[in-house]
Amino acid sequence: MMHIQKLPDQLISQIAAGEVVERPASALKELLENSLDAGSTDIQVALLQGGVKQLRVADNGDGIVQEDLSLALTRHATSKIASLEDLESVASLGFRGEALASIASVSRTQIASRASSEKHAWRIASNGSEITPIEPIALDAGTIVEVSDLYFNTPARRKFLKTEATEFGHCEAVFERVALSRPDVGFLLQHNGRVLSRLAVAVPERRFLDVLGEEFVAESFHLDESAAGLRLWGRAAKPTFNRHSRDTQYVYVNGRFVRDKLISHAIRQAYQDVLHHDRHPAFVLFLELDATLVDVNVHPAKTEVRFRDGQAIHRFIFHKLHKALATPTGVLNTGSVEHAPHQPSNTQQTYPTYQSKIPLSARESDSFYQTLYGNSNAENIHQMHQTQTDAPEAFIYKASSDANFSRQENTTDSQDFSQDFPLGFAVAQIHGVYVLAQNALGLVVVDMHAAHERIMYEKLKNALDMQAVAMQPLLLPVSFHADKLEVAIVQETLAQHENSLQKLGFDIAVLSPSTLAVRGVPVMLQHADAVTLARDVLRDLREFGASRSLTERRNELLGTMACHAAVRANRSLTIPEMNALLRDMEATERSGQCNHGRPTWFQVSLSDLDKMFMRGK
Repeated sequence: MMHIQKLPDQLISQIAAGEVVERPASALKELLENSLDAGSTDIQVALLQGGVKQLRVADNGDGIVQEDLSLALTRHATSKIASLEDLESVASLGFRGEALASIASVSRTQIASRASSEKHAWRIASNGSEITPIEPIALDAGTIVEVSDLYFNTPARRKFLKTEATEFGHCEAVFERVALSRPDVGFLLQHNGRVLSRLAVAVPERRFLDVLGEEFVAESFHLDESAAGLRLWGRAAKPTFNRHSRDTQYVYVNGRFVRDKLISHAIRQAYQDVLHHDRHPAFVLFLELDATLVDVNVHPAKTEVRFRDGQAIHRFIFHKLHKALATPTGVLNTGSVEHAPHQPSNTQQTYPTYQSKIPLSARESDSFYQTLYGNSNAENIHQMHQTQTDAPEAFIYKASSDANFSRQENTTDSQDFSQDFPLGFAVAQIHGVYVLAQNALGLVVVDMHAAHERIMYEKLKNALDMQAVAMQPLLLPVSFHADKLEVAIVQETLAQHENSLQKLGFDIAVLSPSTLAVRGVPVMLQHADAVTLARDVLRDLREFGASRSLTERRNELLGTMACHAAVRANRSLTIPEMNALLRDMEATERSGQCNHGRPTWFQVSLSDLDKMFMRGK
């Protein structure tokens, strides 16, 4: 018969260490958080053999007074909370009183500290289960913690540690996460006596550059949004700067790095409409809110949190990031390293003012719409375009097709070139697929089908939101053979009070048990193949049902419709038509990516072109 018995304190600490100290990186995280909680402005980390042989963290924080030093290695002893009320509004990174005791139970640990209010420094050490008496030591104000021979007394756990390179990689990742969260603190990282990273105190944008690199900063935009006591700030990468993995995703809640499924889902949804399904966005985002609205006491590792109103947090993050990603091409605020730390930006993103530099006739201004939508409806479509976008009217520019077009008779100076027309002006079309344009930076290459597909997609979304998907009756209805399910779907929608097909701009009738007739299609899609278009829409309605197709699968369905409407490859466009496409892109949300998340245009700078031709050498 088994009897209940009380476990010895040492074994209890070693069991707890399994949750808190998984590897050297886990110990490093706890020590760095303690240094930050102590008010340190300079933290130095030194590792030997990936942190397994030794892990040393030195700071210039407040230090520990002599009488408290003996408690530092005791379980459930902390200076950060004293009551349940404190636990419900934790402002510090540490609070459980477990980390140092857990680390000391599975390593050889020593702590040397001098409180700023004391004249002398003191040292305490442990050798697994044994704690040495406190003794004086020479030290400036601050604390040094050395952790040596991790898991020396628990060989079964030590066998689970990986190679030196792997363990150091985890430690470096922890170092970078903490450094990103506190740009107001200087950091230094050494490994095997070699300095690998030295980060000076800086503004957040500078710290992002130092840790994540120039490419991330160049391909991301500054974000700072507040509402209802919530603030979301940081940098989020443009959809074109995407990754194979989630290695460049950093989320902080009140300065604490977290891995939260709710936040991750909100961010993923915000990127869903502009990112390819097997790619991942890059970002470093900080969520700030009242400490009483978030529970950080969920797991000993403290990387999980629970929000009091998770739905409100999800909506806030999704809408703010979704709005930022919806900014038209060329207008995203990339930010700079000059942003002050922890201060919201006072500058508002502005849309460019589109002004016609050359007077156009009504016939010329409708050229693009006539080409894409047909002569009979060009005026109506042009008007619909103006009412379905918040951006100013898109104009078409008269130009000749010769090389002199590049300067538009000098009517556009370089400043207007870059600010008012970020995509510049068309100069040619290649193989009926790509549009070439020049802007202030150099050459712009546009995939005309992908770009126009996004434009049409956004127009269809706006029209459906306003319940204004205009229908174009066909002069001669088009009939086609249909299977029983297709016929049943049409009959079902016709019987509904709100005909889902009519909402989408379709008029489809049943001619016989095996024949359907398309009598009307959306105006914007009137030049698409009516039968193929109808079959694709009916297939979605059949597979997912009318309700889901118009709600959760709405974007997928509209994306299919937009693909039918987009100008096809090998379609020859005139210069005015190409310019109209560029202006539409500049005025359309998310136009930097097609509906499948692929880029619609690329910028090639003049310096890149010069390098190709070895100019200046």
